[in-house]
Amino acid sequence: QVQFVESGGGLVQPGGSLRLSCVASGRIFHWYDMGWYRQAPGKQRDLVARITSGGSTNYADSVKGRFTISRDVSKNTVFLQMNSLKAEDTAVYYCNKVPAIIDAWGQGTLVTVSS
Repeated sequence: QVQFVESGGGLVQPGGSLRLSCVASGRIFHWYDMGWYRQAPGKQRDLVARITSGGSTNYADSVKGRFTISRDVSKNTVFLQMNSLKAEDTAVYYCNKVPAIIDAWGQGTLVTVSS
């Protein structure tokens, strides 16, 4: 049974930065392609950043150039460095395998970008 626990969210001003962390437990984490997803109020949950088991990354157009996904296999952890944050980045952020494991969604971590 795999589980993901996200942390690092908070309130930040526009233009600021945050670093999110996600610790995975359970099965063979290092074989997974992992992603960060986000869900804004009233909207669907979308994948915004992805890292393959080999370390390749790709991003949604809305965050490209501002967000960086990385992973530390030795610590079963995935990170999301978010820079130049905008109000539209406000959402609950989740990590999960790509494609997602339906039963493994964690509580997420809330990011609020506001002055």
